[in-house]
Formats: sequence, C-alpha cells, structure tokens
Amino acid sequence: MSDDPLEQLAKLLARLPGIGAKTGLRLAHHLFHAPERYREDLGRALLDLADQVKTCDLCGRPSTANPCPICADPERDQGLMMVLEDALDLAAIEKTGAFRGVYHLLGGAISPLAGRGPDKLNIPMLLERLRSGQVREVIVATNPSAEGDATANYLDELIAAEAPAVVRTRPARGLPVGAEIRYLDPHSLEAALKGRRGC
Repeated sequence: MSDDPLEQLAKLLARLPGIGAKTGLRLAHHLFHAPERYREDLGRALLDLADQVKTCDLCGRPSTANPCPICADPERDQGLMMVLEDALDLAAIEKTGAFRGVYHLLGGAISPLAGRGPDKLNIPMLLERLRSGQVREVIVATNPSAEGDATANYLDELIAAEAPAVVRTRPARGLPVGAEIRYLDPHSLEAALKGRRGC
C-alpha cells in the first residue's frame, strides 16, 4: 500500500462492494474535507464494529448480544424458523413486521463459480438446531436466483434426510403488486404460474 494516507484510504474504500477506484478516491477526498468530528465518529464506529459486534451463536446474525435479541426474545415463535442467505435479507424481512419466528443465516448461497460449496455455509449449526426437536417448520427463503434455488434444493434434500419431522416450505413467488404482466421477466411469470392458488 502507498504511504500517502489519502491514497491508502481510497484503495481501501474501493474494495467495498459497489464502490470501485473512482468512487473510492471521491469518498476519500470527501472524508478529507469533512468536519473533524465526523471523521472521528466514523473511525470510532469502525473500531466499535470490530470490538463490539459479534456473530450470534444460534442464528449467525451480527449483534452486540449473544444470543441476539431476536433469538433471545421469548415472544418469538421458536418453532418457526426462516433460513436466509445473510443479515441484509433478515433486515428486510424484519422491516415488514410480518414474521414472528426465528432466523438462521447461511452466510451466502452455493455458488460453484465463486468457489462456495455447501461446506462454506453455516449448515452444520442449522442441522443441529433442527435436530433439537424444537423447530416444527423451516422456511427456506434463499434469494430467487440460480444460486439461491440451488441452495434451497440442496437444503430441502438435506433437511428431509436429517430432520424428516420438520416441515419444509418456501416463500410464495409471483406477480409483484402494481406490475404489468407484459413487463415481467419470464422467471417471475413462470414462478407465478407454478404457485397459483384458488381465488
């Protein structure tokens, strides 16, 4: 790395998802010109992230408490578990307020091209939780992508073999509210037709 702190910061910022070299440089210059208090708060937040935020031993969610507040909440339905790829998916589900069960984060999806097989995912802890007998239904809510579908299929077969008493479900897929059929991609239309139900 360069000895120039501004250049070093730009290179580090460029390694963040969706940033790149030009945006990293622009952000580094923005931070250079930002008020000193803001830079101090940002630096403190980064240090606190490393010192205080850990992974929940049960679900894999980043949290300052272990178990995390969701896993420790006695009001949550411990028998209903949703399996997600990562914490951003969990945040989106929690924002709806529609799910009152618990979660399990895989830490990604199976992706042979990225060199990520099932052994790279948080599957052993999932199976341990399912074998405990406390979970009656697991909702496999991986993303609707080739990797997400491959992961869901893998988990479906694995759970059927390892915890056959647990009911396995997937979230419904279909037509988004307000969308026009003519503009939808073929994958969404196919999923909507396969998941059709009575009126």
